[in-house]
Amino acid sequence: MKKQIVGLSIVVILLLSIPVYAGVPLDTVQVNVNKVFEVLRDPKLKAAAAKEIKKEKLRSIYKGMFDEVELAKRTLARNWNKLDDAQRQEFVQLFHQVLEKAYIDRILSYTNEKVVFYKENTISKNQVEIQTKIITASKEIPITYRTILVNGTWKVYDVVIENVSLVMNYRTQFNEILAKNTPEQLLEILRKKVKAQ
Repeated sequence: MKKQIVGLSIVVILLLSIPVYAGVPLDTVQVNVNKVFEVLRDPKLKAAAAKEIKKEKLRSIYKGMFDEVELAKRTLARNWNKLDDAQRQEFVQLFHQVLEKAYIDRILSYTNEKVVFYKENTISKNQVEIQTKIITASKEIPITYRTILVNGTWKVYDVVIENVSLVMNYRTQFNEILAKNTPEQLLEILRKKVKAQ
């Protein structure tokens, strides 16, 4: 009897020491995506005058859902090391504004679409891909959220829409700019882009 209790105790301790991630990254992404759709479908925010309020609510969800530094770092890849701390901080902010401008109108156009969360692929102990699809009246749009575990919370660091990675798309553009320009010149290009928005 004693041996069985000791054996059971060891099994319980071993089970408790294994990180239990199954479902957590998917649930985290699903909760955030559902929050986005709640904002988009809110009848009180339908009027054109409420567009800025809607954007502000979406910004708040984005901040909680994405790891902006990881996203920026992966987008610049090896070029990240060419930036000093102040340049990195500014790049993260400017890149966020560029992304918002590029995608906000597309996001605001979604309302009645259905989102299906159907698969979670473990890449490593702290990286998981969540496969989803948006179902519209005419087609299905596959979207993969790449997540990373940061301080106990799953955060998105890349989004792949119809097999096009956000990170890779911008990495190509920034690599081309930095092949001929300094980090400061890249920041100046982004400042002008943000100002013109």
